[in-house]
Amino acid sequence: MKNEFTLAFNEVLEEKQLPKEVILKALESAMVSAYRKAVNASGAQHIEAKIDIETGKVTILAEKEVVETVQDPHTEVSLEEARKIDPNVEIGQTIIVDNTPKDFGRVAAQTARQVIQQRIRDAERQMQLDYYQKQLGEIVSGIVQAVTPQGLTIGLELRAEGTMPRKEMIPGERFRVHDRVRALVAEVKDTPRGPQIILSRTHKNFLRRLLETEVPEIYHGIVEIRSIAREPGERAKVAVSATQPGVDPVGACVGIRGVRIQAIVRELHDEKIDVIEWNPDPAVFIAKALSPARVTGVYLDEKNPQGKTATVVVPEDQLSLAIGRDGQNARLAARLTGWRIDIKSLTEAAADALHKLQKDPAYAVLAEQLADQIPQIEDMLARKAEGRPLTPEEYDTLSRFVDRVERRVIAGVGAPETATKALASDKLAEIKAQIPPEAFETNILDSGLPEHVAYILQEAGYTTVGEMAVQMKVRPEEIFRLNGIGPRAMQEINKLMARLEEQMRTAEVAVEPTTETEVESLPAVEASVEETVVSEPLASAPEIEATPEIEPVAETTVETPMETFEEEPEEEISFDQLFTLKSDIFSKVALDEDEEEEEEITARSKGKKKAKKKKKPVALEYDPDRDQMVIRKKHKREDEDWDEWEL
Repeated sequence: MKNEFTLAFNEVLEEKQLPKEVILKALESAMVSAYRKAVNASGAQHIEAKIDIETGKVTILAEKEVVETVQDPHTEVSLEEARKIDPNVEIGQTIIVDNTPKDFGRVAAQTARQVIQQRIRDAERQMQLDYYQKQLGEIVSGIVQAVTPQGLTIGLELRAEGTMPRKEMIPGERFRVHDRVRALVAEVKDTPRGPQIILSRTHKNFLRRLLETEVPEIYHGIVEIRSIAREPGERAKVAVSATQPGVDPVGACVGIRGVRIQAIVRELHDEKIDVIEWNPDPAVFIAKALSPARVTGVYLDEKNPQGKTATVVVPEDQLSLAIGRDGQNARLAARLTGWRIDIKSLTEAAADALHKLQKDPAYAVLAEQLADQIPQIEDMLARKAEGRPLTPEEYDTLSRFVDRVERRVIAGVGAPETATKALASDKLAEIKAQIPPEAFETNILDSGLPEHVAYILQEAGYTTVGEMAVQMKVRPEEIFRLNGIGPRAMQEINKLMARLEEQMRTAEVAVEPTTETEVESLPAVEASVEETVVSEPLASAPEIEATPEIEPVAETTVETPMETFEEEPEEEISFDQLFTLKSDIFSKVALDEDEEEEEEITARSKGKKKAKKKKKPVALEYDPDRDQMVIRKKHKREDEDWDEWEL
């Protein structure tokens, strides 16, 4: 059976949860201290203690000097006794010999009890310090042992105690004794009274560790947390990005029906958490960081002496939402992105841009280019100041105006020639000449682009295909920066640009100047069409040949072979003859309409559907200058005027 020492030793090991070597070293150190106190040994004398765990026997080994005659048995040993241990020892040398007093075990146990306890306590504190220094920045769980006005005292593993000050507690939280608490190890200090462990539930890394615990994609590195901004108990914003293609970082953090994020919200005492997708473009990232507010434009200024500043323009109905309660949303967005954010409403930004154009000489060139638009902007701002509403189209105009002026700011206020080089009027005219005119009349929603891409471009201020094409030729990267425009959308836009260029090349070939030889060699089909158009009104009114006064007049740009009539002496036509001529013409038109109705009725009676003939565009008008009735018939080509035939 094991002796009492072994049982007591194992009991201490189990209670203190310390390694065996640590307890054994503490006991040996206590025995040495007890021996020195018992024999009043000098501190310079080397003394060791050996303990046999199985038997509990204690052996004291002391260093002594070899002499012929022993005067002090605690520090000297005779040569005869010394040579029993080492035969080669000589007088004057030192040797370590066994010098254990009788009944030393019981005496040492009574004398060294306090020393043993102190040594064990010191070893326990050192082990706690080493363990929690490794746990720094990690979440630990403990039980509340005491609640004081200064904070909480929490019992942790290894019999350690942690302290959570009031400032490290989430506002509104209430804890009772024996409640289990999870907190972050924020700081570990080594003090004479033991390690001081500071716990926190308001640190932003507490939210980071909770996300790693609840979201496996973050723990395994598939989703990365880029930055965190937090106001404990109120709101937090987290920017995440995916390290692998095809992974939705926001969806992974939120979970199905929000089950993952709701578990974290409950742990943080119903703190609202906005999960935002990180973007390498600062403008896009800032716009997303201000969610749930909708942003019209973000304009960056890295050369500002006050630091990197971003001017954010939002619609008036989104201004309070973008700023947040007591500026909370804007403050969190600034901390999340690392930019100083200046939020303005659309009308305020337009007024500032207008003031710059009118007062700042650096904007003189741009002010000349926008001279036609400035009065319109002033009128809109005046109506808005009076409380009168503006139309959505006018808001779009204000947005484009602000965007143009702010882009000029980014290019550099001190270099107006360089900044406005791409926007010079002659340059714009040259670019617009490379785009078909029809593109500036075609709505962007009718461009053939995918519906979501067209709506994104329309919201960005590109209402027509021509405006989008000009931007693609000047700065295509501005299109690519729009939210929702990716590589696939850019491919569709490039295809549209290719079609516009092909259409422009075709138009250039069609409008090339033709020589007389080319005119004579026009296709016979076109000539026959002209001939048919000219001769048809004459055939419908044979009485005209009997009246030499009326002559056919054809205003055409292409000469076509037509039958010429010899001029005959004019004869006066009576008033009655003139009305007879008009009635014949109108009766002819009415007769044609009656015949068409009869044919249609006959076809329906036979069960067949008569194909409708395309009505020819013919108009009868009275020309007061000529005092004649004129038949106006549409020419085949749409770019020419109406042909006139005199009656």
